[in-house]
Order: sequence, then C-alpha cells, then structure tokens
Amino acid sequence: MGSEGRRTNAEALLEEYGRKARLIIYLAAAPGAGKTRRLIEEIRRMRAQGRDAVIGWIDTKGRADLDWLAEPVPRLTPRRVERNGKWFEDFDLAAALARKPAAIVLDEIAHVTLPGSPFANRWEEALALREAGITVLCALNVAHLESVAPVAERLTGYPLRALVPDRFLASADEVVALDVSPRLVRSRLRSGKIVSEADVETALERTFSERTLQILRELLLHAVDTVTVPNVSAERVSTAVVFAPAMQSAQAYVERSAAVADALDLALEVRPLGDADIPDLSDAARRSNAELLSEPIDPATVDLERIRASLMIVPRGAFARRIVNRALERDVFVIDPEQSFLADPVEPRRLDEHLDGPSERYGRLTVYLGAAAGSGKTYAMLDRAHQLLDDGIDVVAAFVETHGRAETARMLEGLTVLPRKIVTKDGIRYEELDRDATIARHPQVALVDELAHTNAPSLTSHKRYEDVLAILRSGVDVLTTLNVQHLEALNDTIFRLTKTRVRETLPDGILSLADEVILIDVSPHALRERMRDGKIYPRDRAERALAVFFSVENLSALREIALREAARARSRERHRVPFERLLLCVGPRREDEALIRRCSQVAARLGVEFAVAMILEPRDAADPDLISVLQREAHRQNAGWQQETTAAAPRRIIELARSVPETVVAVASTLRKPRWPQRNAFARRVLDAGARELIVLTRR
Repeated sequence: MGSEGRRTNAEALLEEYGRKARLIIYLAAAPGAGKTRRLIEEIRRMRAQGRDAVIGWIDTKGRADLDWLAEPVPRLTPRRVERNGKWFEDFDLAAALARKPAAIVLDEIAHVTLPGSPFANRWEEALALREAGITVLCALNVAHLESVAPVAERLTGYPLRALVPDRFLASADEVVALDVSPRLVRSRLRSGKIVSEADVETALERTFSERTLQILRELLLHAVDTVTVPNVSAERVSTAVVFAPAMQSAQAYVERSAAVADALDLALEVRPLGDADIPDLSDAARRSNAELLSEPIDPATVDLERIRASLMIVPRGAFARRIVNRALERDVFVIDPEQSFLADPVEPRRLDEHLDGPSERYGRLTVYLGAAAGSGKTYAMLDRAHQLLDDGIDVVAAFVETHGRAETARMLEGLTVLPRKIVTKDGIRYEELDRDATIARHPQVALVDELAHTNAPSLTSHKRYEDVLAILRSGVDVLTTLNVQHLEALNDTIFRLTKTRVRETLPDGILSLADEVILIDVSPHALRERMRDGKIYPRDRAERALAVFFSVENLSALREIALREAARARSRERHRVPFERLLLCVGPRREDEALIRRCSQVAARLGVEFAVAMILEPRDAADPDLISVLQREAHRQNAGWQQETTAAAPRRIIELARSVPETVVAVASTLRKPRWPQRNAFARRVLDAGARELIVLTRR
C-alpha cells in the first residue's frame, strides 16, 4: 500500500475512534423537527463516554423539557453586545477557542453574528472551531441553504435573511437528516412549541402548510443524498453515468436514462461525449434531477476503470460495441439517441389482494424506515406514540421489540402493551403479534415493530406485514418499522452494495401503500459507536458485525439507498417509462435462474411487461431438467416463456423483440475476455445483428 493509502487509513482510524475533529450537521425540513433535542442528546452521549463536551450556543425557547435535558451539560457563557441601548447575547468564539473542549454544540448555524466576532456568520465560526481541533455539532433548516432559499421564499412568501452556502454542507464530515411527519410538525405548532399562540393560524397556512412541508422534506432528502457519497468501489457505488453524444435534443435521451437509473435506485451523472451541446445537456440534466459533469470525454480514449458507476448508459455505436464485448462488473444500457419513446408510468402494485373494500375504511400506515438495525426506528416510533397519547389518542403497543435496549424499554412506560401470541412448534417457543387481539381491542393507533418479520409456523399469516394489512383493513392506524434491505425489489441492489444476500423480504409496494414514510437517519460512524457500546447486538456479536455487515462501506451504501427510497416513497412524480416491455434472453445455465429474478425486479420497478426467451443454438448442450427449472422461475415471476433452437440466435432474439412494439432486449454480460478466433460476446453479437437498444446485466 502506498503512503497516500496508509495516510487515508490512518485518518479513518482517527475519525473512527473520535480523535479527529469533525463537523456534524443535523439538517431538518422545518422548525419543530427536534434539532435542539437531538443536539442535546448527542452531547450528553459524548459526555457519558467520558469526552469533554459542552454547549456553546443553544436556544431552548423556554421549553421546560429541553432545559431539563440540557441542565447537566456545561454551557459556555455567551458574550453580551450592546446595540441601540439594548443588550443582546451571542456565541463567544474566543471563549470556546480558549476553553478548547473536545466537542461543542452550536445551534442556529444560519445566524448572522453580532459585532465583535471575527466572522460575519455562525457557520464560519463552526469551521474555525473544527480547524482548531474541536468537533462541532450544529443544526440547520434546509430552507436556509442558499440553493433552497429561493424555493422556500416562494412557498412561504417570507424572505430569508440568514443563508448558509451549499459548500458549508459539502464540507461537513457528517450530514444527518432529521425527517419528521408534517402532521407531527403541525401538531407541535398547534401546541405552542414552535411559535406564539397568536401566530399559529398564519403559520399553518403558509410556512407550515402541508404542501410546503412536503416540498421541504423532499428538498431535505435530496440535499443529504447529494453530500453523502459513500467511498466504495466503482461497481458498488449507487451512481449511474450516462454518456451523452452530440444530438438534436438531449431531453428524451437523458430522461429515458434517468428512468432506468431510478429503477435501479441510482443517482444519475451526465458526461458529454466529444462535441455534445453543453447548454442543452445542462437543461436536460436539471429537468431529470441529474448532475452534469461538464468536461467532455473522448470515447476512444476514456478509461472505463476510472468511471465510478454501477450502471453505464452509452449511445448505440462503436463505443457501445466495445464495452459490451468485455467482462463487466457493472450493468450497461445501450440506448439509441434517436429514440424518443416515453410513456406515462403505471401505478405501482399496492398489495390490492390484501385490501379489498372501500379505501376510506382503512387505517393510516406510517413506516419508520432505517438503513440498518440500531438506527433508532423503534425509539422514534415510541416517541411519536407518547406525543399521540398527550393529544388524547388511544395508542397501544401491539408488538414492540426492545432487543434488550434500556432506553427503548423506558419508552414503553406509560403505554398499553398487548400480550403476545405464544406459539409452540416442534419444541420451539415463539412470541408473535396477536393480530386478532389487536383488532378486537381496536385502538386508534397500534404500534407494530419489524414489518418484514417472518411469522412462526402454523400462523394464519406467513409474514407480519400481512397482519399489519389486516389491522389497517379493520380501520386501525399502524406505526411500524422497517430496514431498507428487506424491500424485495432491492434484493439485488443490496447484494451489489453489501455482498450480503438478505433472505427475509417483503414487497416494496408496502412503501407506496404507506401514508407516511419517515426516514430515521444516522451516520455510519454513529451506528458503529452504538454497536461497540452494545446497544445493537450483544458485545460478543458486535465485533464480527462491525467487520462484516456493519462495515463503514456497507452502512454508507445502505444509508444512501434508504435516503433514495424515502424520497421515492413521497415523490409527487415518477419518471416516465423508457420502453414498454423487457425481453430477457437466457441460456441453459444454473445462474440464469437468479438473472430471471433480477430482471423481473427491474421490470417491476420500471412498471413494464416482462418476458423470458431461451434461444438455443444447435451446438448448445442443454439439460432438460435445468430448462424446466428456468421455465418454472419465469412463470413464478409472471413472465411469458418462449424456447427455440436456431443457428442465428442473435437475429432471432431481435425478431422476437420487434414482434411487440417498444421492447428492449436484456442479456447477461460475458464472463470472459474475447480472444481471436473466439466469437464475440453474445451482447456484442446482438448489437451487431441490429438491436437498437440493449440492457446488459452483470451476473451476481
């Protein structure tokens, strides 16, 4: 390993063990998201670990619960500034630098400082503190970001005086999203915890309207997603890159690319080829929420190994034929720049088989979504339950799993806890959610943990989400928890990112069914600290978990996926469909069974029809039993099946594709490097036979 690699690892270790100063920003959609509480809780946690952590500036707005929470934490004395005969208080940077604690809380980071500070803004003071070796924990509402402020001002009608540049967010070591339900924020507003009673009605109509809060939430997740780029290998990063040539109009080309990237849960980067029209590409990228990398690339000399993307989208031509003819560790979509087909999206499957009858009878479903165990989903769900109790709502804990965590167990105090259903099978005792008892009790809100859980044998429902749907059908609202890796359609994505196959899954239609999807965001660094403290797994399991699934790389990737899924679940728009049918060509190979499942997931995410064709050549040695296995898998995925033998397989697959309009062929990537006189890879042969577009999927 070179000196640069050793230095990078050394810095990572310093950061891992808390000896490197860091800037941590908690970003919220609006006031009332709990930023101040989170700052105090984090600084108290640091002090419990024996670190010298203090409060530099915080405004509890006279709330007794926050004052009580902050009371044990040392607080720096603010400096006083006299202006026009009145005295004002502000953060004392000089005192903080002289005291030099290990960590400091600095609330209201968008604040414009009073005279006497060497800096005009508090965010500049935060950077100075980090430069001096002090870890800074600060908080910010997304509306104060300079790129978001114009949107926020149009929504609310109020100008924003104090702004924070986007580069400050990009400079942070961690940016954590504080996502809360608009209903919860509006409830806090009505209770007088955000503005004075006289201003409540005006705030509800403008700054805190449902529409404004929803848009700000989307901007929040987009901002955090933009700055949380995990440091992983090229084929595992959650990014797609589209190479854009010179063309008459780039809009359809980029939009069609964005639809495929979105189906694979990837952010999209646009890279111009040769003399592509940069202004046209810039406008197309903006419309598709893609990022334009403006430096043009020469397709003849580009080093593909340096491209950090798990999906490459390339124009049909010599560049595409060269790429698909080699062994690949990433997917490729060959796209025709002249093709402009885009169809309206279909509605995602909403688990209709479980929800028959008039929809107005259903309860509301709220999903607390996390990147991994230990992110705080159950705690957040219980915290919301107590707030509902304070509002006079009948709430019961139908099934809550504390996993032996003392803080979570304390949150159950004061709640009605329903008895669990005891099942004994083959000498094994199971404790499960009692669905019938919950429906009979008929509370207004039921708490049901671990939505993806597989029930004990002999229960009516195989999976817990089926029980939750039955409870919703009875008219009871449900708050539940879910880790992103359990979504069925993401199974291949999760495996690509973490190299771990998740066996316990549920249909991702559950998120489209939910009335609220609330992201419980936590940084990989914080999760690993919780693991070491024994707050997630017992200590004897913690070290192995830290080395395997809970590695920084895996947690970073999972967090990125959770951000994208939360944004997707609440998005008001879906990408239009870039084609109407996906035709997968398979061979008599055992690994193609998994390829059928994967292609089915891609088709489901796109909302297009899916079919499978096995086109054998006379020289192929095909095992009839294996072919039967593949055919059964295709039928299991609700895909049509066609099998033929021909001496010209590439030409025949194109004929089958063209028999149904707007069909794109999908094939598996080659596993070998082509050598003369060997034939070209099958993907290359399909292109040479005249395919206009082609998806090449890597084998997992």
